[in-house]
Amino acid sequence: MDTITKAYQLIEDQHAEEAVDLLNRYVKEANDNEKFMIAQMYIQLGFYEDASDLLHELLNKYPTETEIKITLADIYIELEQDEQAIQLLVEIKKDDPSYLQSLIQLADLYQAQGLFEVAEQKLLEAKTIAPNELVIDFALGELYFSIGEYQHAIIYYEKVILEKEEIGSISINSRLGEAYAASGEYEKALTYFKEDDNTDPDRLFKYGFTAFQADRIDIAIHAWEHVIELDAYYHTVYYHLARAYEEEGRIDEAFETAMKGINMDEYHKELYFLASTLAHKLGQTEKSIELVKQSVALDADYKEAVLFLVEQYKKNEDQEAVIDLLLEIKKMGADDSLYDWELARAYNENESYDDALKCYQEAYNSLNQDSDFVKEYGYFLTEEGRIQEAIRVFQNYMSLEPLDGEVEAFLNRLRLSQDQL
Repeated sequence: MDTITKAYQLIEDQHAEEAVDLLNRYVKEANDNEKFMIAQMYIQLGFYEDASDLLHELLNKYPTETEIKITLADIYIELEQDEQAIQLLVEIKKDDPSYLQSLIQLADLYQAQGLFEVAEQKLLEAKTIAPNELVIDFALGELYFSIGEYQHAIIYYEKVILEKEEIGSISINSRLGEAYAASGEYEKALTYFKEDDNTDPDRLFKYGFTAFQADRIDIAIHAWEHVIELDAYYHTVYYHLARAYEEEGRIDEAFETAMKGINMDEYHKELYFLASTLAHKLGQTEKSIELVKQSVALDADYKEAVLFLVEQYKKNEDQEAVIDLLLEIKKMGADDSLYDWELARAYNENESYDDALKCYQEAYNSLNQDSDFVKEYGYFLTEEGRIQEAIRVFQNYMSLEPLDGEVEAFLNRLRLSQDQL
């Protein structure tokens, strides 16, 4: 048995260290063909620097040998030295048998660098040389998929799937399902997910998401329940499954699922908020408040959760809690005109009219086109005896709601009262 063959056998028998020792001893006396084979074995074993040294030695002797350049470029790619790989690959001429391979490798490198148009040009050139080459269709599909041009991606994936359902561990069915879903063709997407291997949690999750978008809640629930059966720690699925249960009116199951999800991911603000709204639907007011407070604690500017908590406090007629919450939120840097509006209302209810006025004035800067707010502010100013200001605010309101006869009559009475002074 010659040395190279013996080294191959050692590698197959899982004796990599012995193989490397054997090759290291033999390389000095090996001929050039053997050195190239040894370099390939080094690459197989992950010894990229040793392989690179050998290949450079050979390239100095055979500067036009493209197989050496291609192999060396592979090493540079593995070492994330893309520029060196590109320099080698662009040297390969159009009449070289390896030119097609170099185009595909260059496209991959340019895509990794975000140079998508250049990558596209390389692949389309490759397509003209080998129009029926499956790997080029796949590469074009992947390129267009990565930049969100899903309709273009679909064209090439559809060609690939006629011959292969998987390339390099990437499911073409799954890609087509995602591409159709991203294009809004959810029913079409479902047919590809359905054909796919449904034992992979990631693919099952996407399948469920597509079904949910297609308003096939039953399919979504089945898929997401299966995800949890396969991987109970797939924490992303709990939020979506809880929403699906809620859509079906299965509130108890939705709440239970949301709470399980919180146990898996205690930093998921949306899950806390969803659980809070579900607890509210179940009449568990204290639990609802406790959960939404956790959501707000994770993100002080989670507006939907903040305003939901405000509503809970208002139902309990706890204006102080509203004020304390919103002042704390604003102190933490969260700012929204709706917070000022709610503060104004709370201060008004607590008869803190000066504070209420300041908050109404602050909110008016942003909400002067919101007819509900403007109307409320006008009545507040009237009650405070600030009639001239109220008239200006009601005039603004009438420009927004010119058909509101009740407010128009009220505004006319205010004007009349002022004329009589």
